[in-house]
Amino acid sequence: MVVARSSPSRSELWDCLIIGGGPAGLSAATYLGRFLRRVIVIDSGESRAKWIPESHNCPGFPEGISGVDLLTRLREQAVRYGAELVDDMVLDVRLDGTDFLVAASSRIRARSVLVATGIVDTLPAISEIAAMIEAGSLRLCPICDAYELIGKRVAVFGPADDAMKKALFLRTYTQDVTMLVTSAVTALDYDAGALLRRAEVKVEACMPGSLRSKGGGASVKLINGNVRVFDTIYPAMGCTIRSKLAIDLGAKCDEVGNVVVDSHQRTAIAGLYAAGDIVNEINQLAVAFGHAAVAATDIHNYLGESDGERPPRG
Repeated sequence: MVVARSSPSRSELWDCLIIGGGPAGLSAATYLGRFLRRVIVIDSGESRAKWIPESHNCPGFPEGISGVDLLTRLREQAVRYGAELVDDMVLDVRLDGTDFLVAASSRIRARSVLVATGIVDTLPAISEIAAMIEAGSLRLCPICDAYELIGKRVAVFGPADDAMKKALFLRTYTQDVTMLVTSAVTALDYDAGALLRRAEVKVEACMPGSLRSKGGGASVKLINGNVRVFDTIYPAMGCTIRSKLAIDLGAKCDEVGNVVVDSHQRTAIAGLYAAGDIVNEINQLAVAFGHAAVAATDIHNYLGESDGERPPRG
């Protein structure tokens, strides 16, 4: 069992503070601990990975693993190598000389910061969301789990432009794909409509608040009053990228809000790094692990340069 501290000492200077205890943040903490660095992870307990009922494409778990179990293992591994885990919410980060001063329930000072705060999916405003995700009748990521839907009845729910990409991707796995658009069907231009027809993706206009659990699947009410039932529905309603802390420090972001980093996960601010879903890559566990390894190694080298212990990075 992992026990997290609630208030680190104000006098401590940490080599690295990691904001976010999801797959990217915890993996980076393990790497830094094994580099003999003093690392602290501040986590508000809102990792998107907690929504995963069972992942079958996480490397090393051929029988599958739930998001909660994976996070528990990652926390245990990070603590084993000396990382401090604190259950708290970071309110502000600012530069104080060359160090970073982080405001949470207490003030924390660190020589470097890794932001791994992830994203928050925009989901239909219904009370059954958690139960439907657990049952698999509502799914968030077709890249993660469309393989489990081969030959089943699948729908994508959301505005036409957002739903179209997911619907076309899902046609690889099943012939029965429906776009349930919450905007007018006429919002689709001629080329988009032609592409969907060639792919044999059905398009229906539905009531925005009508998504419900139905037996082992999900139902939705169409504009014409009919009710359609599917094995699984994917929301395509966008997300919120939690990049504000990095942006407030001066990190650059793209037009969507992803933090811009180089090939070492460095932002434009010396000592400030970003990894995981807040960076413009596909939102996958394997990608988060890769970001973590790259960022942690570069953080170690960055700290070594200021200590005069190691040669400059290549």
